[in-house]
Amino acid sequence: MDKPQSVILTGSIPRALLHLAVPIILANILQTGYQLTDAFWVGRLGASAVAAISVSFPVTFLVIALGSGLAMAGATLSSQYMGAGRQDMVNHVAAQTMLMVVVTSVLLGALGYVLAPYLLSLLGVAPEVYTNALGFMRVSFVGVIFVFTYAMFQALMRGVGQTRVPLIIVAATVLLNFVLDPLFIFGWGPIPGFGVMGAAFATLITQALAAVAGIVIFLRGRHGIQLTWRGFMPDPTYLRRAFFLGIPGSLELSTRALGLMIMSFLVASFGTLTIAAYGVGSNILQIVTVPVMGLSMAVSTLVGQNIGAGQVERAAKAASLGAVVGFLLLSLMGAIAWLLAPTLIAFFIPDDADVIREGAHFLRIMCLAWGGIGVQLCIVSAFRASGNMLMAMVIAMVSQWMIQFPLAYVLAKHTTLGADGLWWSFPITNVVVALVSVCWFARGSWKTKRLTEDDHQIAKIADHAMVEEGAR
Repeated sequence: MDKPQSVILTGSIPRALLHLAVPIILANILQTGYQLTDAFWVGRLGASAVAAISVSFPVTFLVIALGSGLAMAGATLSSQYMGAGRQDMVNHVAAQTMLMVVVTSVLLGALGYVLAPYLLSLLGVAPEVYTNALGFMRVSFVGVIFVFTYAMFQALMRGVGQTRVPLIIVAATVLLNFVLDPLFIFGWGPIPGFGVMGAAFATLITQALAAVAGIVIFLRGRHGIQLTWRGFMPDPTYLRRAFFLGIPGSLELSTRALGLMIMSFLVASFGTLTIAAYGVGSNILQIVTVPVMGLSMAVSTLVGQNIGAGQVERAAKAASLGAVVGFLLLSLMGAIAWLLAPTLIAFFIPDDADVIREGAHFLRIMCLAWGGIGVQLCIVSAFRASGNMLMAMVIAMVSQWMIQFPLAYVLAKHTTLGADGLWWSFPITNVVVALVSVCWFARGSWKTKRLTEDDHQIAKIADHAMVEEGAR
C-alpha cells in the first residue's frame, strides 16, 4: 500500500485530513483566480462589459451544475473501490465516467450555444450588454467539454487520494490565464482584441490544456488511475448505475443555482443599495467558504475510501472531525468578519458610504452563523461519499426552498424588518440546516450503504472489467 493510502486507511485521522485538505484548499483558492483575473481585466472595458459576464455566469453555472452529478458519482465510486483494494474497478469507473462526461458536455454545450440568445432575452438583458453577453456565453458553452473533463479529472484524483497533481495543473493554468486575458481582450501586435469574448477565449484555452493534461496523466497511469483506450468502450450496466447515482447530485447543485437566482430577484425588489450590499456580501461569503469547501472534499475522500474498506466507524470519525473543524474555522472567520465588516466591504466598494454601511450591516448579521455552513458542508460530503446522494439533495432542497427563500420573503415583505428580513434569513437557515444535518448524521442510516457490495449488478460490472483486463 502506498503512502497516501496508508495515511487514509490506517493512519491518524487528523493527519489524513490535513494531508488531503491543504492541496485541495490551495487549488480551490487558485481556481478563484480565473474569476478574479477576468474581473480585473474586463473591468477596464467598462460597466457594460462587467455586466455581460455577470449576466452570463448564473446560466453557465446552471449548465455545469447539471453535469456535476456525474463527477460526484465517479468520485464516490472510485474512492470506495480504492478503499476496497479494487484497482481494476477504479480504472473502469474512471474510464466510463470520462466517457459519460464527454458525451454529456457535448450535448449540454451544444444546447446552451443554440439557446443562448433566448436565455438572454428571457433574462431581459439591456441592449448595450446583449452582444457582449452573447459572445461570452457562447464561447463559454464551447468550452464546457474542457471544464467538465478537467473537473472530472480533479474529482477522480481526489477520490483516490491524489490531490497534489491537480494543484500543480491549476497553478499553471491560472498563471497562463492571467497572461492570455489581456492579450485576447485588448489585443497585441497581429492578435486582435476580442473584448469580453477575449476573456472567454483565454479561459477556454487554459481549460483545454488542463483537460488534455489530465487525460495524459490518466493514460500514463502513474498517479493511482490507469486508463486505456479500450476502457472507453461503453459498459451499459455501469453507465446506467452511475447515471442514476449522479442524478440527485445534479439536482442538488441545480437547486442551489436556481435558489441563488431566485434570491437575487427578491433582493432586486429592494433597490440598488440592497443589491450592491448583497453582491459584496455574497462575494465575501464565497471567499471565506473556500477553505471549508476544501476540507469537505477531503472528508469525502476519507469517508469514501474507509467505507469501501469496510471501516465504517473510522469513516464516521473522519466526518465528525471534519464537521467540528469546519464549525470552528468558519466561526473564527465569522468573528473576524464581524469586527472588520466596514473595512471588508470598503475593499470592494471604497467610495460609497451608503453601500459600506448597508453591506457591513448585512455581513454582521450573516456571519453570526457561518459555523453552521462548515458543519453542513462536511456532513453533506460524508453523505455523498457513502453513496447517499439523495440525503444531500434533500438537505439542499429543504435549505433553499423550504427554509431560506420562504423565510426571506415573509420576513422582508410581511414584517417591519424590510431588507433586514433578507439578511436574517441567512443565519437562521444556517443554524436550522446544520441541526437537521447533525441529527440525520447521528441516526447512522447513512452507514448502511456500501456501493462496493458484491450484489448482482456490481458482479456484472466486475466481470466485464476483468474480461477487459484479460483481453489486454
